[in-house]
Amino acid sequence: MATPAIRMFRKIEGLFCVYKPAGIHWKLVRGSIETSLLKGLNATPSQPLPTEVRFLALPVSEAEAPKGLILSAASVPVLSKHPLVTGPEFQNLKVGVGHRLDASSSGVLVLAVGNGNKALNNFDNARVTRDYTLEGEFGTATDDFSHTGRIVERSTYGHITKDKLERVLAMLQGANQKALLLYSNVDMRSQEAYEMAVQGLLGPDGKSLPILTGLRCIHFEPPNFTLEVQCINETQKYLRKVVHEIGLELRSTAVCRGVRRTRDGPFTLQDALTRDHWAASDVIQAIGKKRSSKKKSKTQTKDSPLQPSEESTTVNQINQ
Repeated sequence: MATPAIRMFRKIEGLFCVYKPAGIHWKLVRGSIETSLLKGLNATPSQPLPTEVRFLALPVSEAEAPKGLILSAASVPVLSKHPLVTGPEFQNLKVGVGHRLDASSSGVLVLAVGNGNKALNNFDNARVTRDYTLEGEFGTATDDFSHTGRIVERSTYGHITKDKLERVLAMLQGANQKALLLYSNVDMRSQEAYEMAVQGLLGPDGKSLPILTGLRCIHFEPPNFTLEVQCINETQKYLRKVVHEIGLELRSTAVCRGVRRTRDGPFTLQDALTRDHWAASDVIQAIGKKRSSKKKSKTQTKDSPLQPSEESTTVNQINQ
């Protein structure tokens, strides 16, 4: 018979996501999650101790002592099974981490518990895109492309306009769209390519170089600007380098002041648990909510016909 702790553990097995603050290593986030989940599991009510029959000596008077020892059968708890003897029921817990975020980045971080680690491996191998918000600043170049690095150059930025920035972004996005189709290893004139594009499955076959599938400016107030990026196989260092290269294309310099992941596949900021909600009960609720939404999306997909996506439009344009 499963104990309350084991029943709770089965509920937290799965995928969920948390919000990783900037300035904290992902290993510390995972350690905090593990500690919080272990605390919740071991705080569940323990089962009653098993009992065993023992023969106990009954107290006798001095007059009856010469007659011999008097024993009586009694049911007593097995103290060797007591939690103070055996220790906590769960002493370690395996929490897997999806696509990492470096210490200076923030945003959605996908985690897995128990059997959810198998799903996490499949999730990492899938062709999922991730969304980021990049905060940039013109006029400075550093050795690591971030605002905290060693300054190696300063430049002017008064000549930069939003139109010029958007032209550079369009050029970068076009180059990356060609790379996306190149690494997909699919004939763009085939029916297979069209069907994959309609379903949003068109992407690099296996590991490839980082690819930007979307790039646009959502805020422009020189020297500061904000970019929204969709990408595959990226690293945060690569994204900072993209901001640096944008500055060079505009005949200036730029550094990245912040990297925030807003989506990792189906997990968004709305799904991410903040630091105050890393308890076992919150994780159970998040996993249950994600499972129910996944079932609803599958039902809607079966009931509705496929609609052409943006990627299918791209395929048609290139074929023409």
